[in-house]
Amino acid sequence: MKRSRPPSRPRSRSRSRALNVRALVALAVMAASVAIALTMPVRLGLDLRGGTQIVLETKSTETTKADREATDRTVEVLRGRIDALGVAEPTIVRSGENRVVVELPGVQDPKKAADVLGRTAQLTVHSVLGPAEDPAGENGKAGKDAKDAKDTKDTKDGERVLPDESGQSLRLKAPTLTGQDVKGADARFDQQNGAGWHVTVDFKDAGSDRWARVTGEAACNPAGDPQRRVAIVLDNKIISSPQVDPSVSCGAGITGGSTQITGSFDDAEARELALLIKGGALPVPVETVEQRTIGATLGDEAITAGAWAAVIGTALTALFIIVVYRLMGALATVALLCYGLISYAALALVGATLTLPGLAGFVLAIGMAVDANVLVFERAREEQAARTRPSTRSALTAGFRSAFSAIADSNITTLIAAALLFFLASGPVKGFGVTLGIGVLASMVSALVITRVLAEFAASRPAVFRRPALTGISTTGPVRDALLRRNPFLMSRPRRWLAASLIVMVVAGSGILVRGLNYGIEFTGGRLIEYSTATQVDPERARDALADAGFPRAVVQSSGEGDLTVRTEELTDTEAATVTKTVAGLGGETEKVRDELIGPSLGEELRRNALIALGLALGAQLLYLAARFRLLFGTAAVSALAHDVVILVGVFAWLGKPIDGVFLAALLTVIGYSVNDSVVLFDRVRELLGKERKTPFARLTNDAILQTLPRTVNTGMGAVLILASLAVLADDSLTDFALALLIGVGVGTYSSVFTASPLAIELFDRGTGSRSARRTGGKGRGTGRTGKPGKQVPASRAERQEVP
Repeated sequence: MKRSRPPSRPRSRSRSRALNVRALVALAVMAASVAIALTMPVRLGLDLRGGTQIVLETKSTETTKADREATDRTVEVLRGRIDALGVAEPTIVRSGENRVVVELPGVQDPKKAADVLGRTAQLTVHSVLGPAEDPAGENGKAGKDAKDAKDTKDTKDGERVLPDESGQSLRLKAPTLTGQDVKGADARFDQQNGAGWHVTVDFKDAGSDRWARVTGEAACNPAGDPQRRVAIVLDNKIISSPQVDPSVSCGAGITGGSTQITGSFDDAEARELALLIKGGALPVPVETVEQRTIGATLGDEAITAGAWAAVIGTALTALFIIVVYRLMGALATVALLCYGLISYAALALVGATLTLPGLAGFVLAIGMAVDANVLVFERAREEQAARTRPSTRSALTAGFRSAFSAIADSNITTLIAAALLFFLASGPVKGFGVTLGIGVLASMVSALVITRVLAEFAASRPAVFRRPALTGISTTGPVRDALLRRNPFLMSRPRRWLAASLIVMVVAGSGILVRGLNYGIEFTGGRLIEYSTATQVDPERARDALADAGFPRAVVQSSGEGDLTVRTEELTDTEAATVTKTVAGLGGETEKVRDELIGPSLGEELRRNALIALGLALGAQLLYLAARFRLLFGTAAVSALAHDVVILVGVFAWLGKPIDGVFLAALLTVIGYSVNDSVVLFDRVRELLGKERKTPFARLTNDAILQTLPRTVNTGMGAVLILASLAVLADDSLTDFALALLIGVGVGTYSSVFTASPLAIELFDRGTGSRSARRTGGKGRGTGRTGKPGKQVPASRAERQEVP
């Protein structure tokens, strides 16, 4: 007597409840994204809209000369302040010996920005010796002393007289601590005690000891005595002079290395004070000598061409996915559009600045976000092919479950890199970390929530159930079918692939030594010339004319009331005369308003911080992959990544292409793409290792390559279609960006298969000391499932043979 099947209603209810929860989450995310997108526009960068230009001039002091070195240090401090202000993608360069040109995109209050940038922010902490001999207001002397304290020299012992918050003049001892002793500062709101906004200052180790000493000395005086106070001075102004609490004993002082600056602060004042203290003091004072509005560095035609290229590339990618996966591809396209909306809203929410390369990278991220959907659909195809009575919805559920680990691991490795770039780097590299992190999180929401809701809802419709061919996952696909027919053993001789990879890397990398790197103006600096013309010149016409005259990389923008600025690499006098003649040909009588050498906008400290952040990111990825997989997998993935970077940089060196900020963005994108490819492959190797421990490692790796190759091809095509559109249709400003990414995508796809995999095999063999059965691949064994002797049976077909 046959057993009756248990009712499937509880499982059906559970599945329906999970689908409803995901649908509600998706609706909530989309509703929030639409609301943000409609109410908070994204700030456009200097290349798309222009912004505000502030010219600062450094001033010498009695102890420090405002020379080139001091001005370069000033640039780095200003960059930290601008990052703290929340202004993304600024341009900061030294102009001449003692000027700094700051260009800020989309600043709401330029005057406030100029004020914050111009403050010296010299922080000192003093013991209070007592009231000044002539109090403020008596005979008017102390008041005058207080007023002129800023201009009065310190005494021989470093003492000074300054008014406190109430106006009483205090005699202060020489400073015990300075801004060099400060580790950090944060603005906080005290809700418990109702004290309002205050600034918490944390000291370094030596500063902590000095703080304990100065407060310990003050605590030896009776309560209420002015000498029990400690004065905190910013730019020769006492901003806080609290009494040391009676609970602090004489000589012990306040330990813990931190203090609070209290006062009648609102949130804006507290945050401004915190960023000034945290950003550090300027090495020399600065003075704002000019402030003006500047136009976009790119013309309308370039922006329009880039936008059209992005639209066409995205449409081609969507069409490709629909052709390959049919109904599921159409639903994935809808989810990708939702991904774009979520990412846009997140960028607007965090106040990010969108530049043209950023826009191109954003569109490319849509193409790369296809990856998660492709992973799910390919696993669903395998599950569908492995069942005698396949159900599209059950195959999709299994596909999402099987693909989750690969999606999670690849995205977590990318998030690790994004977090380290954000916290350790600065300038455009920090901004890239924000954009990258947002893209990864939005991609996971799009694929694991929105796509799943749409796909499972469609698969449960009776019309779709009766026509499984509509879904696009009822067959294994042409790429997989071709691999199943041929069954190539690619990893029979892994050393040959490693040798080929090494040769390619050496040939490409030799370009760095032979030709050298052609650094762009962001890295080298150059020349800034400002013209006043009789007739106002359209910047776009000037760009075209200068390109025809031999200066295709000149940055041209309007400035102030009808002036024109041209920023180029270093010029000879003859070349500068050619530039002037070209501008005069467009604007008639022309006068040079300014002609100065400028420093790099991506300074040495920014480059150093970026390299440190990148190195730590690679190390963290290696540790994560070692923990999640094995150390040999992490080593192979990071080695393949280094291989990709050397080849990309080397090819650009051979071609003489500029190494600039746009290339830097492309390089960082390639790094993320390369790691994702390797993680997906090694995730499948790990899965196969868990099922068949007796199968030779080389054969398992080969099977993993063949099983994941359809995903690799389809994901790569999604990215290539967008990049090809950008390379062919967009303006020259995006051509190099698209070229770098095309090279990176191609090399990254190659290295994950033919560099990372052979290296993993070699490391595995060295670890086990065994090379047996590599050439035979374990006597014809595939993924551990065998059909006829000596013949590999694909996973899907083998499982069907085992079903009674």
